[in-house]
Amino acid sequence: MIRVKYAFASILFLFAAVTFAQEAVTKEKEAGHTNQSKFKQLYEEFATPNTYRSASGAPGPDYYQQQADYVMDIRLDDKDAKIFGTETITYTNNSPDDLEYLWVQLDQNVRTKDSKAALKNGSGIPLGDSPEKFVGNYMTESFDGGFNIDYVKDNSGKALPFTVNFTMMRVDLPTPLKSGDKFSFDIKWNYNIPDHTVNRARSGYEFFEEDGNRAYVIAQFFPRMAVYNDVEGWQNHQFWGNGEFALPFGNYEVNITVPADHILDGTGVLQNRKEVYTKAMMSRYEQAKKSYDKPVIIVTQAEAEAAEKGFSEKTKTWKLKAENVRDFGFATSRKFIWDMQAVKLGNRDVMAVSMYPKEGNPLWEEYSTKAVAHTLKSYSSHTFDYPYPKAISVHAKQQGMEYPMICWNYGRPNKDGSYSDRTKYGMISVIIHEVGHNFFPMIVNSDERQWGWMDEGLDTFMQYMAEQEFGEAYPTAIAPNDKYPSRRGDPAKIVPYMSGDQSTISPIMSNPENVFQLGPNAYGKPATALNILRETVMGRELFDHAFKTYSHRWKFKHPTPEDFFRTMEDASAVDLDWYWRGWFYTTDYVDLAVKDIKKYYVSDTPNKKMKAYLAERGIPESNLRAMVYLEEFDDASMIAPELKDNLPSETSKTLKEFMMDNMTAAERAAVKEPKYFYEVTYNSPGGLPMPLIVEYTYADGSVENVTYPPEIWRKNSKEVSMVISSTSELKGVNIDPKMETADIDTTNNSWPKKEQESDFDKMKDGIKGE
Repeated sequence: MIRVKYAFASILFLFAAVTFAQEAVTKEKEAGHTNQSKFKQLYEEFATPNTYRSASGAPGPDYYQQQADYVMDIRLDDKDAKIFGTETITYTNNSPDDLEYLWVQLDQNVRTKDSKAALKNGSGIPLGDSPEKFVGNYMTESFDGGFNIDYVKDNSGKALPFTVNFTMMRVDLPTPLKSGDKFSFDIKWNYNIPDHTVNRARSGYEFFEEDGNRAYVIAQFFPRMAVYNDVEGWQNHQFWGNGEFALPFGNYEVNITVPADHILDGTGVLQNRKEVYTKAMMSRYEQAKKSYDKPVIIVTQAEAEAAEKGFSEKTKTWKLKAENVRDFGFATSRKFIWDMQAVKLGNRDVMAVSMYPKEGNPLWEEYSTKAVAHTLKSYSSHTFDYPYPKAISVHAKQQGMEYPMICWNYGRPNKDGSYSDRTKYGMISVIIHEVGHNFFPMIVNSDERQWGWMDEGLDTFMQYMAEQEFGEAYPTAIAPNDKYPSRRGDPAKIVPYMSGDQSTISPIMSNPENVFQLGPNAYGKPATALNILRETVMGRELFDHAFKTYSHRWKFKHPTPEDFFRTMEDASAVDLDWYWRGWFYTTDYVDLAVKDIKKYYVSDTPNKKMKAYLAERGIPESNLRAMVYLEEFDDASMIAPELKDNLPSETSKTLKEFMMDNMTAAERAAVKEPKYFYEVTYNSPGGLPMPLIVEYTYADGSVENVTYPPEIWRKNSKEVSMVISSTSELKGVNIDPKMETADIDTTNNSWPKKEQESDFDKMKDGIKGE
């Protein structure tokens, strides 16, 4: 050990320590920071615990949630790209309240011809537009994609009064729905399906001009019940485009009629497989149920290419049934190649599935289902075993969207079948992310409309872990000795955002519609915060137990941010109020720095600080008992040869006498007396407290790594000083040597200060390298 700790150090320096602590608190108060301390309890920010949601972060004894069950008949018109539906919703009121009306979501109304969603953001002359975007913005008529509601009736056929307000529809009940009662009603509707490659629609079709076909990925396609809960009653915030969805759980029976030559899959279990599969498909499906190491092709590329030419006038109805899901989606096309693979999770088998047109090959056949299977295994190991029977990845241009058991993902090779590493990793990553959304928020059902980070951030954090594990599962997928190139999650990746223009940065705890940069805010920053929490602040063992506890507590339920924050502390005994406040409630950033280093020697006469302290209070020096002091070198003593290497602790008669009086000969022999004392002052220009990870290097070649807990900033958030005692001269100090904390400025992390290569020098080095 380089740093030497004496048993009597606390006695000798107690007086000085108390004095310095008082001075630090005084400085903090003068600077006006005490009431803004990140370490202040979060009672002001958190909702008061109650019988619905406990102080521990678990559901309370009176927790409830509503249920919405659907029976639907859907018809897709492939010629005119329209969808028609009738649905019966059975709504169960499990709340303690009587409900006078029901709110139903009409998300497709964001695409009505006169939708205000297109006008929600200001605009000016752009720097430049792609030709397609320019034509779409200024030269074409607006697409009319909103719901056409034919009727809303009760189960006796009587019309129910309803009011449509943009993307919400209020259905007025003939009598209040009592607590514990159910109400069934019918809705008939239709709308024009949009081309999802235009303006990045979440649901729609892609048209393939070469063969005249469409590939459909259909979601938010039916009127869906809004959430009613203990937090805000009806969650009837309008859908403006960014804030995603808040939905109750329920059971679904859905019959979907499409052209007979289409291949279709969606949420739930197929009920009439033998009616819609060919004999060859059935045989291959049975093989897939037993194939755990590789996918089995259910519909081959040759079969899909043959189907592309057919355009059947006949229809088939695919019948799907799903239990305890919060939503429903499906994909259909005659262009789809289809493969499946079994995945063992606990004592259950789950099917990993991919659907893709020939335009996705060879990339999709090679990696899609592997990525699905890997995601299910990775996420299950960190949360709970995936409870649904399947997970489907559907290839769709420029898409990345998620629904229970099904998602659409991008990643298209060039026309000749070649693809870059960027395309390959981008495809694998988006599949991991979207399949992972089955866990957050499809099962751990947070309110995406209000708190985008609770699904996107948690999922991106899980995605990062799954990506880093992907190379272990499929070593041939990445270059030897390479690390998976995760886009988000690594602390260094969030630095450009956190160090950016503060006027365009919002706290994580912001509604998605109020955020300037949704990607970094709802995906990158919370994922990084959780990664740092796991690796640097809590440690994997404590974090993993707490995170799994949260996942189990809230699966198939509706958690709030406070439920997450409270559970993480409840299950770990780690006080994290400072962390949630700093990372989630502010836009402060991490910037830890070495401010100053002073060198001291041991003396038995009062030092300058003590003399000033005594003089200020009028206390004679003669009143002091014998003490040991650390005196700062002045400029002369720092360079005097006879003093530079010969000012060890033995110059203090007081210290020697203390050792003789209080320690045995054996104890004295075991003590390595320090020859060097330093006061290292660290400061935090960024304002976000973090563990102070420091690497000390010494003249004898030794290196010591010390991690000071974040609590060192609790009494003075601006700066803190530490005393270093060593038997060898201190040669270097380096904060966060492994870049674990997302420190935005590493130029102030070292002493002596490291010379930073300029951008011009980097450019010259690059030219030399060529």
